[in-house]
Amino acid sequence: MQFNNITRIFDILDGYRNQYVDRERALSEKRSGSWKHYSATDYVTISDQLSLSLLEIGVKKDDKIATVLFNSPEWNFLDMAIAQTGAIHVPIYPTISTESYKFIFSDADIKFLFISFQDVYERIKPFLDDIEGFEQTYRIGFDSDLPTFQELLEKGAKSNKLTELINIKKSIDTDDVNSIIYTSGTTGLPKGVMLSHKNITSNAMAAANILAQNPVSTSLSFLPLCHVLERVINYTYQIHGISVSYVHNLELIGEMLREVRPEMFCAVPRILEKTYSKIMDKGRNLPLLSKIIFHWALSVGSKYEPWEKRSAWYNFKLYIARKLVFSKWIEALGGKIDVVVCGGASLQENLARQFWAAGLKIMEGYGLTETSPVIAVGQFLPGGVKIGTVGPILPGVNVKIADDGEILCKGPGVMKGYFKRPDLDEEVFDKDGWFHTGDIGVLKDKYLRITDRKKEIFKTSGGKYIAPQVIEIKFKASPFIENIMVVGEGKNFASALIIPDFNHLKSWCKVKGHKYNGPDDAIANKVIINRIQKEVDEMNSELDRTEQVRKFVLMNEEWTVENNLLSPTLKLRRKDLTNKYREVVEDVYREV
Repeated sequence: MQFNNITRIFDILDGYRNQYVDRERALSEKRSGSWKHYSATDYVTISDQLSLSLLEIGVKKDDKIATVLFNSPEWNFLDMAIAQTGAIHVPIYPTISTESYKFIFSDADIKFLFISFQDVYERIKPFLDDIEGFEQTYRIGFDSDLPTFQELLEKGAKSNKLTELINIKKSIDTDDVNSIIYTSGTTGLPKGVMLSHKNITSNAMAAANILAQNPVSTSLSFLPLCHVLERVINYTYQIHGISVSYVHNLELIGEMLREVRPEMFCAVPRILEKTYSKIMDKGRNLPLLSKIIFHWALSVGSKYEPWEKRSAWYNFKLYIARKLVFSKWIEALGGKIDVVVCGGASLQENLARQFWAAGLKIMEGYGLTETSPVIAVGQFLPGGVKIGTVGPILPGVNVKIADDGEILCKGPGVMKGYFKRPDLDEEVFDKDGWFHTGDIGVLKDKYLRITDRKKEIFKTSGGKYIAPQVIEIKFKASPFIENIMVVGEGKNFASALIIPDFNHLKSWCKVKGHKYNGPDDAIANKVIINRIQKEVDEMNSELDRTEQVRKFVLMNEEWTVENNLLSPTLKLRRKDLTNKYREVVEDVYREV
């Protein structure tokens, strides 16, 4: 498949002006119980009109425009309109703290804000007047005295600035900053990652060329578009002219999958883990014969290797497993799902195998906001995927492994730098121009394997290094464990804080004839503690002695984005968790 030469974000619209002009459902969303569809022509027309509207209210090149928005067609209209005026898009998560908002608005010199979260607006409203140069907030989808997106759009319909807009678009260079994305990772104050048109489009074009190996026509978007992975996947869909349906609420994913019946979506591992957990819960409650068949299918799936030559006998068993069990998984995901791009953290190997065996292509990838984001990703060709790795290096990207195991990279997707922070640039770029990712990995036989975060590796009092993420991924393969954080910095052995999977525990207690009186009782129940100890012992048997979890504490407080214990991409915020549970951890070692 041939694509237009896309070197600036808004060049994507040319596809909708030309080869995709007949698309009636380019972008869709469900609002107030009914679907709203935008055609290719609508997309282009609204984006252009909104660009003119921005010029009418005085937007100039390099002005910073913040958005705090649901995933929606409006996100795209604004994104394209901002890009066409030469302004800089600053997309912000709705889940960050008020202090983080205040820092970002001040640091980025935000001039305009578009927002679709009333509760967030009420939180940030008190300090907006104190932001130097800030002019106006526009609302989308909630009642307020604020001017609306629609009212602004109407200014563009009366504008006489079309020639000015055309000239501005011509003047925009591929190296111009398109977006500043604030990221704090799992610790620290937000830092603004400056990404140019070239950074982002080079990544999207490389991804589009990979997707051309396995074309799809419909997709579902539910990860926040302010996250660079979902954003670039969103551009990849549009480069292909794929119909995109947007979901506002993660709780509605199941319902939307059944309604939209997409062929593709992007997810973080936690979402796939929760999906698999629900499948396992249903499997445990099947009648005896069906349960036997279910677990037999899982044993078949556990041996699946993508694109490897399989025996006729295995293929026969796989056929039966898909017919009797796995087909129901696909149906629960809408019935047409073919591809899931998975990034943000490592995926459990068994889970990947099971979904692949079910007929679902799990394309794991790896990257950072600073790399726009993809560094490596699976491909739809023989040898394009190796479970346990994040795939081959993305075409156009160069990677090498430093002496200490850190992944270094160069390429067109590597950021221009941190906004107003040359001191941080010096920390992540070496004298030869290599970007230091902070991740530890191994590159073998073209496949990149991530083993841990460099800064998250800790040393025990015995001088042994422990990579907690590797251990955590292994433990989360247990159906009894919802989440886990391994601790032990400066101690003489590793311990863990464990959030049990309470739904699984409830089901297990019912099957075994034990009483289950809720989470509070469960974490103190000796029978349950002993059962989880059995899981810990089993996992420990696969670890080196220095990595083994010697003690653990069961917790009944959920770790979420909202309580600031998980990042927006559902990674552990180790600093916040460590601070919160400092006494709990000290008690673990005090009892030794």
